[in-house]
Amino acid sequence: MDISELMKERHSVRQYTDKKIETEKRKKLTALAQECNKESGLNIQIIFDEPNCFKSFPSKLSGFKSCKNYIAVIGKKNDDKTDEKAGYYGEKLVLKAQELGLNTCWVALTHGKSAAEIKPGERLVILIALGYGANQGVPHKSKKISDVSDMSNNPPDWYARGIEAALLAPTALNRQKFRFTLQGDTVKANAGKGAYAALDLGIVKYHFEAASGHKVQY
Repeated sequence: MDISELMKERHSVRQYTDKKIETEKRKKLTALAQECNKESGLNIQIIFDEPNCFKSFPSKLSGFKSCKNYIAVIGKKNDDKTDEKAGYYGEKLVLKAQELGLNTCWVALTHGKSAAEIKPGERLVILIALGYGANQGVPHKSKKISDVSDMSNNPPDWYARGIEAALLAPTALNRQKFRFTLQGDTVKANAGKGAYAALDLGIVKYHFEAASGHKVQY
């Protein structure tokens, strides 16, 4: 399945079954996390078989059930690109999980204490719930392409493909505040304002680049 199809099939899932993630799938996700850490300077950790983090009252109130695995995305406190990197590389892992037949959900505040090891000078940016979903979730409502990019200049197919992929990306409260512009062959993206805007930007940038084959510049 190509990356665009994975993006279309992946939806947020909060309820999970008790089925354990197989050893081979754990190895593949862990190997990718290590690659992402080496490339980004993040300290992404995947926690398996740990049920306590999602037993908190906020988790239950938000509809989480039986989540025993999660990805802890940790970055440096003094790096102003930490949140954007967390979104970019976290989404890379999310789509890999989807490829492996697993389900995920980005989780900001509605979880308890994680079992991740956070070193001095680091902070936990976000968690991503992981496992076999009790359902496959539902598509989120989406803005129009014209709402997030100027398409009046008949842009190339790759650019339109990238914008369509960006609209499939999960964003905080599904706000989709990002905006893309095309200047010649240079793609630029703006995060918009608000909590988690930089994280959202990283996620949508990964979608755009993975689907279009073109990098987003500043």
